Amino acid sequence: MNTKTDMIEWLDQNDTQFIELADAIWRTPEVAWHEFTSSKLQAVLLEEHGFRIRWDVGGISTAFVAEWGEGRPIIGVLGEYDALAGLSQKLQTEQEPLVEGAPGHGCGHNLLGTGGVATAVAVRRWLETSGTRGTIRYYGCPAEEQLSGKTFMAREGAFDDLDAALNFHPDKLNCPSKGSAVGVYDLVFRFRGRTAHAGGSPHLGRSALDAVELMNVGANYLREHVTEKVRIHYVITDGGRLPNVVPETADVWYFVRAHERSELDSVAERLKKVADGAALMTETTCTCTFRGACSNVLSNVVLADAQYANMEELGPIEFTSDELEYAARVNSAFPEEDARTMFTAMRVPAEWRDRVSGVCGRPLIGENFPAWDEEQISTGSTDVGDVSWITPLSMLRTACFATASPGHSWAIVATAGMSIGHKGMMHAAKTMAATAYDLYTKPDLLAAARAEHARATEGHPYSCPIPDEIPAPRVANPVRGVQ
Repeated sequence: MNTKTDMIEWLDQNDTQFIELADAIWRTPEVAWHEFTSSKLQAVLLEEHGFRIRWDVGGISTAFVAEWGEGRPIIGVLGEYDALAGLSQKLQTEQEPLVEGAPGHGCGHNLLGTGGVATAVAVRRWLETSGTRGTIRYYGCPAEEQLSGKTFMAREGAFDDLDAALNFHPDKLNCPSKGSAVGVYDLVFRFRGRTAHAGGSPHLGRSALDAVELMNVGANYLREHVTEKVRIHYVITDGGRLPNVVPETADVWYFVRAHERSELDSVAERLKKVADGAALMTETTCTCTFRGACSNVLSNVVLADAQYANMEELGPIEFTSDELEYAARVNSAFPEEDARTMFTAMRVPAEWRDRVSGVCGRPLIGENFPAWDEEQISTGSTDVGDVSWITPLSMLRTACFATASPGHSWAIVATAGMSIGHKGMMHAAKTMAATAYDLYTKPDLLAAARAEHARATEGHPYSCPIPDEIPAPRVANPVRGVQ
């Protein structure tokens, strides 16, 4: 294996092991901080391919780094494997859980992580057989859905010596990204009042639940007075136990999203004042716990263009008639216009509009498209942002889902565990492996990516948004072996 073509052919000929890994993780979905089986499955395969494994990165039981090679360049590939609560789903085109209330891979992280594993293994084999000097690293990153796994790893310095990093996310289109995404603060507010009999002596009680509800009302009014890219959302995680007992304690969990750190700080402080006001009105007390955070995304244009060039060399994903029919049945559960929204936030050049119009509304889109989202800010978030401020990084997207599938839904799970998702995953692995090949063999390309990153971060280098005194979550590990 001496050429880029050799590496792509190797992935085509050896995809079974990676498809089986992705499906094994799909069948054992685990939520954030609890991905013990998923992380072990990945680490075992990487160890079988000769990678050195280091666990407990960032103080997290399910975080690991797998490394092969020596010297520079050091190229990192980011992977994830956490699932989403309550999204269990059978491999079928109608909504029906495998296990009622259980988690499911409603963001396709079984594909995301395994695509990164496939990339790392292919690059490792090429480095060895070609005699090329360099290091390839795979980062097993937990808890992306709680937006802090990579941030804790970054705080420890896990990414500091990387020359560049590659990442992909399953999606409905094949394209790199030049856009950004907002950062997040993860905050829990706990109110404490005084219990009493709600019917017999309500005047003696001070309801913590009343305080939570008043805080949420205040937060909803606050939404009117923030900028358009700010998002504030919450769930009540403790609201009392019995309606005839005035709740002594109540908790509400908030995510605050904004693009700039200064705006995040400002909105979070205003939200804390809302909480203080709710406590004052109800004669309760309030404590705020800062649980985690992530930074906004800094996309690297040089790497995005390199990713697209390699996608074009690979050609489109070829979906079968059965796969198109399956995706069409999934789409039928959602409004017809949802299948036409993929390009609405992009600045599509005039010369591409006919081609884009020709694919809109299809159940699956296998064609490759350039990054048309430069300078656009998504109101979603990812802890990939923290890595992007440390080293040049490109976020790649590939078609793994039916075109009308809402994010974080059963429809995502329904294709993430079958051939549609497999094809998108391997398309991403081949694209990232080919781009890694370019970074190892074209010093000018890597230098250009790093120069762009240096310009973008000049005067404001990375600063971890999670304070040093906030510990990483530690969960008892029931799965031992390679750890």
